[in-house]
Amino acid sequence: MLKEFKEFAMKGNVMDLAIGVVVGGAFGKIVTSLVNDVIMPLVGLLLGGLNFTYLSIPLRAEKDGIPALTLNYGSFIQNIVDFIIIAFSIFLFIKLLGNFKKKEEVQEVVEEVKISDETKLLMEIRDLLKEEK
Repeated sequence: MLKEFKEFAMKGNVMDLAIGVVVGGAFGKIVTSLVNDVIMPLVGLLLGGLNFTYLSIPLRAEKDGIPALTLNYGSFIQNIVDFIIIAFSIFLFIKLLGNFKKKEEVQEVVEEVKISDETKLLMEIRDLLKEEK
């Protein structure tokens, strides 16, 4: 059973998935930083200095040492912007991969259509034999 697990874990698909998860996690951190540190401050500036992080609706005030209960919709807005940027980035990446795949397919067709040197030589010999008759 251990041998089977080792074979499964070392298959290309599993390793590719693991790499994708690690790269995706790092990409998520970059996008989160982009949204939190670059985009949202600019949006807040355009909206008169509004900081989305602290937008909330108090549901219950602090009472007897129990912290206040708030509905933090500003964080939710930032997460929506995160999602939109990540989804758009993935869309662009997949579109780019699709373009590369199309170019590879076209190149394969072109290579199949190319005539080898041996075939050209045989065609010349055929044509010469036709001329002699």
